[in-house]
Amino acid sequence: MTEAAAPGPATLAAATARRRLAARGAALRQSVLPVLGVIAALIAFWYLACIPMNAAQSVLEAARAGAPVTPAEASERRGMSGLALAVQNPAEAAARAYGQERPRLPAPHQIGAEVWAATAQVAPTSPRSLLYHGWVTLSATLLGFAFGAALGVLLAMGIVQFRVMDLSVMLWAIVSQTVPIIAIAPMVIVVLHSVGISGIVPKAAIAAWLSFFPVVVGMVKGLRSPDAAQLDLLKTYGATARQTFLSLRLPGSTPYLFASLKIAVAAALVGTIVAELPTGAQAGFGARLLAGSYYGQTVQIWSALVAAAVLAALLVALVGAAERLVLARMGLRR
Repeated sequence: MTEAAAPGPATLAAATARRRLAARGAALRQSVLPVLGVIAALIAFWYLACIPMNAAQSVLEAARAGAPVTPAEASERRGMSGLALAVQNPAEAAARAYGQERPRLPAPHQIGAEVWAATAQVAPTSPRSLLYHGWVTLSATLLGFAFGAALGVLLAMGIVQFRVMDLSVMLWAIVSQTVPIIAIAPMVIVVLHSVGISGIVPKAAIAAWLSFFPVVVGMVKGLRSPDAAQLDLLKTYGATARQTFLSLRLPGSTPYLFASLKIAVAAALVGTIVAELPTGAQAGFGARLLAGSYYGQTVQIWSALVAAAVLAALLVALVGAAERLVLARMGLRR
């Protein structure tokens, strides 16, 4: 009997590539399908919630528009809750809940249409464009995030290296986060404006205020992650404190740093939007929210919130891509 010929290198390489492709496809299905399922469930719940939220208002608007609703019926329904109206006449409530100009709770398709109209149907430089407002908010967010991240890293290094800073600075860093940002933002902006600092810097200062603390906590945890055995091993080799820090503590803190940076960049975006609210800004997502609240444009408010959420997701994804690149270069992740 003759033995079967061993597969060649090309055949083995093709089989290995197929196995890797199948493994990646399975991992993608396991990660994407649950997310899509949750999103679909949330959208379905959102559409259902629009019915009782908008039912009472839709019936009253129909009465004002001359729909077949008697004044007595409209007066009776005015005192009813949206849920009671939806239960009493679900077909009528559902038919009128999704077409209001200023609904209490806009439907997802209304928000999507507003986002599309404010991005694709107007010039990016127009004050009506979400891209224009997004760039204004993004510029302050990135500046504040850069300052906050740098400050957090420096403070963490000092806290780990010097016990005095550990006993003092860390406590003040924790206390700084107990002050509500909505209360401190106007004071910071007024103080900076009084000394001639205005524009993007005050908003970046609030963004840095919120973003430095996660970096401090994560970096301190990472710098202290090496165990006693690893530190003792370097001591037996005669490594100095500087060499121990650069060769052991700093590389070990990298995963912790990027995890905290993901939180910090989202917090910086929140800080920028909060800083835009008390200043009466003319541009930015905060200004878009204010304008929508002044004129009762709930769809505009929700579209700005959705755009801000998408921007936050993109920033976190960008930090995640940088994390994968850096850790791969360091040999900590394939």
